[in-house]
Amino acid sequence: MPGPHIPVDSVTAAAYEIPTDQPESDGTLSWTSTVLVVVTATAGGRRGIGYTYAGPAAVRVVDDTLAGVVTGADALTPAASWAAMQIAVRNLGRAGVAACAISAVDIALWDLHARLLDVPLSVALGAIHDSTPVYGSGGFTSYDDRTLAAQLSDWVAAGIPRVKMKVGRDRDADPHRIRVALDAVAGDADLFVDANGAYGRKDALWWAEYYRGLGIPWLEEPVTSDDLAGLRLLRDRGPAGLDIAAGEYGYDLAYFHRMLDAGAVDCLQADVTRCLGYTGFLRVAALCDARGLDLSLHCAPQASAHGGTAAWHLRHLEYFHDHVRIEAIAFDGVLTPQPGGVLKPDRGRPGHGLELRAPDLERFRVL
Repeated sequence: MPGPHIPVDSVTAAAYEIPTDQPESDGTLSWTSTVLVVVTATAGGRRGIGYTYAGPAAVRVVDDTLAGVVTGADALTPAASWAAMQIAVRNLGRAGVAACAISAVDIALWDLHARLLDVPLSVALGAIHDSTPVYGSGGFTSYDDRTLAAQLSDWVAAGIPRVKMKVGRDRDADPHRIRVALDAVAGDADLFVDANGAYGRKDALWWAEYYRGLGIPWLEEPVTSDDLAGLRLLRDRGPAGLDIAAGEYGYDLAYFHRMLDAGAVDCLQADVTRCLGYTGFLRVAALCDARGLDLSLHCAPQASAHGGTAAWHLRHLEYFHDHVRIEAIAFDGVLTPQPGGVLKPDRGRPGHGLELRAPDLERFRVL
């Protein structure tokens, strides 16, 4: 006998611009605030919450296009709504803002689906692992030595055995900054570096040798992620023991297929708030599974931790300073790192277990 059809009653969105705790920069960009877009979906007396980090324009995509597609659809089949949303944004252009909007709606629908079934989201997604390893991430190029050292050492003290800093803005300053970072972790954690595409190919080759000579095992986006041949060059000619990583700006399955088909990375990155939500992320994970290649999740730790449990070839999740801070402001029920540096979803809570702290966010609302 067919099961019940539970129609989605409503889909709404709001944008909140939250200032950083101090000015931040990486190898190619500077910023003083981050916009959080929150989507709420309701059905059967339950509410699901999703979110993305994108401009306020994502709210318009949700309100003007996606809500009409999803409302009335079966809340128990989020993947069907995901497929319908792909078609709906054809003339908007799926990459960028539209993909972020779809991601936030898809996350909300999966959370709603799990709450309707009264199961944890990790279980609904098909958990393989009971937790998701994390690495502390920040180390902005705008930080002075004291701030940089304190942030990295605090993560190590919290039991996180991997930390990452930004590089590439000032080549003359980076050797000193790297030494400050290595002294701060004192051999108790691996140090990763992220250039955010700041180097040219030949420059990146030189820095790859330099970083590996200091024992650094991870170089992220040494060249722009659009330069697949450059990433492949770094992967082929870079020193042994230094993994090349990229993929955080992937918005659809074809992007990740091209990157993997080019042999551009040792470890692929994907962001559930950009790559078309959990439904998209699971398909990216399958691409990695087919190649036996590790997958690392990019940022949004409260959403990503649940997705990570369902990725077979999972390596870790970026526990990004800005998003950790914002999600603690925005939600009750946030996960915190456990011994060994992991986020462990609570199997006693349905869905992802987050509840929106709407009154606390209202002063930041921009749309």
